[in-house]
Amino acid sequence: MERKRYVYWKDDDMWLGYLEEYPDYMTQGETLEELKENLRDIYHDLSSGNIPCVRRVDELEVA
Repeated sequence: MERKRYVYWKDDDMWLGYLEEYPDYMTQGETLEELKENLRDIYHDLSSGNIPCVRRVDELEVA
């Protein structure tokens, strides 16, 4: 099973979050479980190759 890191927080009655690898694509849920399911959906959409110009974050070794 593949694992992805995500950032999340609660704002009023909603849980907000994004995948660390794709910080430009935020989602929300009424519960933490709904947020996680929405993050899974976004990951599948973004990693499928069907969405053009997806911006990602990665690391670069410079030394």
